[in-house]
Amino acid sequence: MARLIVLLRGVNLVSRNRIAMGELRETLEEAGFEDVGTYVQSGNVVLSTTLSAKRVRSDVERLLVDRFDLEVKVVVRTRAELAKVVERNPLGKVATNPKLYQVTFLDAAPTAEVLRKLEAVAAGKEHVIHIGRELFAWHPDGVARSKLAALMAGKGLGVTATARNWTTVTKLLAMADE
Repeated sequence: MARLIVLLRGVNLVSRNRIAMGELRETLEEAGFEDVGTYVQSGNVVLSTTLSAKRVRSDVERLLVDRFDLEVKVVVRTRAELAKVVERNPLGKVATNPKLYQVTFLDAAPTAEVLRKLEAVAAGKEHVIHIGRELFAWHPDGVARSKLAALMAGKGLGVTATARNWTTVTKLLAMADE
């Protein structure tokens, strides 16, 4: 049985795509997933299953439509993949505030053109590093007004993407190890 991290994109943002985490856990358990846990209200799930990450992604997306009438994209990582993200931590020496240090999880690697756009829009002391299917970004002046963060949050990446701050990333790894 593998531990997987399931990241829902764009849930519980103001009044958009509202899902109670208790209901989400219940739905996933009823669907046969085990050891289901959630973290905060932004669609972070850790669960156990024998299914592949690809199958979990499609099953969870279908469950969200069937149960909640929400078309929400999902990105899935194995416990080992998330551990590699934490181990790499390419901006760890400069990212001094974990709330301003984000990892954007992608369902596929971005194109070279998209990476050039991200690097061009990074302002001041902002940094963005691409490794595999993750983008690591440091926003020392805040995420809310960052053009880089806005570009990374939109559909301009050409792939499904969802960002989590470093505190959430490390907490999800800890949950996967429980």
